Amino acid sequence: MSKSEVVFISTPGSIGNLVPLVEFAQFLVNHDPRLHATILIITMPQRPTINTYIQSRAAASATTINFLHLPIVDPLTEDEYQSSIAYLSLLIQKNKLHVKHALTELISSTESNPVVAFFVDMFCTSMIDVANELDVPCYMFFASPATFLNFMFHIPVLDAEISDDFVDLDTELTIPGFANSVPPMVLPTALLNKKGDAYACYLAHTARYKEPKGIVVNTFKELEPHALYTLATSDLPRVHAIGPVVDLNGVAQWQNPDRYESVVKWLDDQPPSSVVLLCFGSMGSLNGPQVREIAFGLERAGFRFLWALREPPKSNVYLPTDPTNVDEVLPDGFLERTCKLGLVCGWVPQVKILAHQAIGGFVSHCGWNSILESLWYGVPIATWPIYAEQQMNAFEMVKELGLAVEIRVDYREGSKIVMAEEVERSIKRLMDGDHGVRTRVKDMREKSRMALMENGSAYQALEDLIEELLPKV
Repeated sequence: MSKSEVVFISTPGSIGNLVPLVEFAQFLVNHDPRLHATILIITMPQRPTINTYIQSRAAASATTINFLHLPIVDPLTEDEYQSSIAYLSLLIQKNKLHVKHALTELISSTESNPVVAFFVDMFCTSMIDVANELDVPCYMFFASPATFLNFMFHIPVLDAEISDDFVDLDTELTIPGFANSVPPMVLPTALLNKKGDAYACYLAHTARYKEPKGIVVNTFKELEPHALYTLATSDLPRVHAIGPVVDLNGVAQWQNPDRYESVVKWLDDQPPSSVVLLCFGSMGSLNGPQVREIAFGLERAGFRFLWALREPPKSNVYLPTDPTNVDEVLPDGFLERTCKLGLVCGWVPQVKILAHQAIGGFVSHCGWNSILESLWYGVPIATWPIYAEQQMNAFEMVKELGLAVEIRVDYREGSKIVMAEEVERSIKRLMDGDHGVRTRVKDMREKSRMALMENGSAYQALEDLIEELLPKV
């Protein structure tokens, strides 16, 4: 049977953008056998774990998804850029000719299998030019929440209205999609100061957000009704809320399976809902003084814990690494004193761990993928954002939706340290507190699953999208 081709491209080096995009591509082709997917990969040699993920995923999806690696462009000097987003934006732009060539080849070699859509992600907006030049319908896949999409559309308005740096504002902001006013300090770090190259990059990207034919958002109506209603009633491209798209296999199959098995064996011996998981994402790490305060707070809280501890990367182009010696970064005697209470390890397949019945709470960096995973398994979050849009995600979860306990909503690199007493108090509240969060999260767990069932909100949104891609003759 001839198939229509759907092509995707993701911000290079970002596991948080790539994984949901790959899962969405799989979701799409599984739902309709008339579709086949090709994912264009901009390789970053500095992030070998991402390349390992791609190899593993390509082997598992060989018949439905083709991963096409673009030629490596001339290396860039990261020192020339203040921010990783400026570095990545130029790297993406430098790949435009390679992407045009790859798309042209696909179009010419598959005359009976037309290319019906080209999906770019939130920082690949320069690729809209390629889609337009080749007359391929362009869509955006947005791996962050609908609140943040509202905010991205609103950045040019804020830029025109407010001349000062956002970090200097003493008033809260009114942002479409948010029911509450938003404190400036939960904006992404890249936007707090207008003088940086990251700020200019955000403005350049958001200026193009109205150009795609539609935007697919990894969320669902029951989770973000207000934010999605705001988008639907604005003069914007049509938004398709097709989530939650979650990689339920996690990284178990490509990242240290022996460690995963030993962690699961330990969890199997713990009572149901008794363990708090601390995990800060593939790009999240904390400095030495903060790590020691977490350790003291965990010890004082007295709850069972599983802590995925990472060391900061050597530069912002690289990913955090597992500590070579855990003893060196933890307080003296901590491991001996807590050996019957908790387990400290490196990176673990977070989604597989969240699925375990022993997990009762999750101290999270509030990446959107992690939030969706925690809701899928009904595990309440305590918010500890670090980078990207995580501060806004944390604010949404705590203030807008009442689905998380606050440790901080505005933490970021350079923030005032969260002291042991605060860690202790927050973990006790997360695991023991009578605050309604656990009940609401369990309810959202059921709604997240129902959204994907036949006639559910996300199922219907996917059907509508496919009808747009493959109009009935």
